[in-house]
Amino acid sequence: MRIVLFLLFFFVPCVVTLSQQSQPPAGDWQDAFRSWLPADEVSEEYGEETFELLSDLADHPINLNQASRSQLEQLPFLSAQQVEELVAYMDRYRPMRSLSELQMIESLDRPTRRLLSCFVVIGDTLVPRQTMKSVLSRLMQDGHVTLESSFRQPFYKRKGDDSKYLGYPQRHDLRLQFSSRDQLKFGLTAAQDAGEPFFSNRNNLGYDHYSYYFQLRRMGRVEELNLGMYRVQLGMGLVMNSAFYMGKLASLQSLGRSTHALTAYTSRSMADYLRGAAATVRLSSDWRLTAFASWRPIDATLNSDGTVRTIDTDGYHRTESEMEKKNNTHETDFGFSLSWTPSLLHFSSHISLNAVYTSFDRVLVPYQATASSFQSYRKYYPEGSSFFNASLDYGLTSARFSFSGETALNREGALAAIHTASFRVTDQLSLMLLHRYYDERYTSCHARSFSEGGSTQNEHGLYLGATWTPSRKFMLQGYADYAHFPFFRYQVNAPSDALDAFLLARTYYNIGTFEARYRFRIRQRDDIHHVQIVNRYEHRPRLRFSCPVISSNGAGAISLTLQTQVDGALLNSREQTSRGVMVSQQASFRYHSIRLQGYFGWFRSDDYDSRLYQYEPSVLHDFSFPAFYGHGIRYSFMARGDWGRLTFLAKIGTTDFFDRAVISSGLQQIDGSSQTDLLLQILLKVL
Repeated sequence: MRIVLFLLFFFVPCVVTLSQQSQPPAGDWQDAFRSWLPADEVSEEYGEETFELLSDLADHPINLNQASRSQLEQLPFLSAQQVEELVAYMDRYRPMRSLSELQMIESLDRPTRRLLSCFVVIGDTLVPRQTMKSVLSRLMQDGHVTLESSFRQPFYKRKGDDSKYLGYPQRHDLRLQFSSRDQLKFGLTAAQDAGEPFFSNRNNLGYDHYSYYFQLRRMGRVEELNLGMYRVQLGMGLVMNSAFYMGKLASLQSLGRSTHALTAYTSRSMADYLRGAAATVRLSSDWRLTAFASWRPIDATLNSDGTVRTIDTDGYHRTESEMEKKNNTHETDFGFSLSWTPSLLHFSSHISLNAVYTSFDRVLVPYQATASSFQSYRKYYPEGSSFFNASLDYGLTSARFSFSGETALNREGALAAIHTASFRVTDQLSLMLLHRYYDERYTSCHARSFSEGGSTQNEHGLYLGATWTPSRKFMLQGYADYAHFPFFRYQVNAPSDALDAFLLARTYYNIGTFEARYRFRIRQRDDIHHVQIVNRYEHRPRLRFSCPVISSNGAGAISLTLQTQVDGALLNSREQTSRGVMVSQQASFRYHSIRLQGYFGWFRSDDYDSRLYQYEPSVLHDFSFPAFYGHGIRYSFMARGDWGRLTFLAKIGTTDFFDRAVISSGLQQIDGSSQTDLLLQILLKVL
């Protein structure tokens, strides 16, 4: 069977006649997003949140003929210049008749234009101002209710399933939502991870986690109102960003744009949300005020004296010890942002004053002087029960130039600052420069911004990036990022440095798209075993070719697309060399309302350091981007059918290892070399 799959997926592309390339339907945002940004450039820690947010944006597309600047700024992949040029085009040529007009926006390259088309629609022009009662009545009439349910069945047994886990091995969740255009939305998300108790133990209300939210936009002076659970992003993320961050390549493609945003929290995750109320109010044409208040329970690992050692964000409550951490600490947050957005000749600008106060009902003690020297990197972690951060963020943008920055202080006066400047030298060439300085003593409970080390602390760095598109069929992107860490880091008991260089080339042809990528990294760290500074070099090339094999009818009634990808990894250090390679084939077939997708990949690597990442199509709101190491194969099949108000999705995937008889370890250990999961999902539009 494996040999048949191998022949089917690898040799069919060689014997099928290629036809003209077709653009995938606008609704395929995941495929468009992968073309815009390779999935392994998304932070592993925040990958699920990234896909949750983009899924929600895709479910509520923006009407370009009614779009404001603030609405376009909700799309995190657009640069400040692209937003500026879109606004200028709409002011001059509104209404748009077709999405093909996006080709008139010179700053929108092909991948960005394709991705944007998944999140916008061409609708009615602006409606006259109405009373709040009439607007609410219209929203209720135009709204629809959706019910979504997902279920994952594993065909294997984990070690914890025998006795340690408190619940069943299946994972399931439920989503109920009312939405109207992109103005009104409220609903409930209920989630249960595998192994967690259901209607038992401390989960006497059924599911382990509930997200409930209410969001209202553009209602008179109230630009945004959120009740229940929500996320907040202020400036460039030095004092508050629980919303969105993708990584270095995305920063280059969006040219480091900062934003102020409130978004409803619809995720099944239990991390990075606030609970209470938040609103943005337009005080005048140039002044806006955002304020929020939150109180929520959190999970924490406690020291023997009842203080908090670490705040846990994985959300697992499968065992007695994990259940004891559930909601054992409470967090309170207050904050505001006062923004001034004057118009200066041909520039748009903003200046914002931001402040956030956070307190806990337990004291955070992440580091103890008597701890092992290997824990010394925790010395400057947030400590105490109350924290205060304030910042000033600012920006100036035109169609070709943009400058933005944020300077922040914590309660002790430690400084963090980040500044970025981007310039479109020509329509084909754009440059970006980013500098950040994060004092090792700077702490913020909700900061998330550009960094090499993973936090807005203990880092000084300089980043230079460039994008060159000499023609519509070719694009070259690259960056170089240098970072210095003046204090200790995890497993690095000395000051250290890192250099990250990246180059990406893309070529487009009528018969398909060819992409060649090469990534090089050099890392300098303290070897904890030999107490010496060593260099580690990392090379990660990728070749990918995709082409449409069958395409008929402009609406995409029938299509077949094949994609072949080869990934490599080579890591060199003074002590060892680690290698890895993965070859994969993916096929996507669509016939009217039926869509089928198949995937097959073979991988081999020396160890976990040379692991290979692969994006894999999955059901709605599911982030599937596993890491493969060792020796084995991965194959999966997914089917989707849309029949009026009903959508059904099913995916089954198997990973077979050839070099081991046991998978994973601890309570997640599987006594076998194969792992198969079935994922089912049903979506029903009630109204």
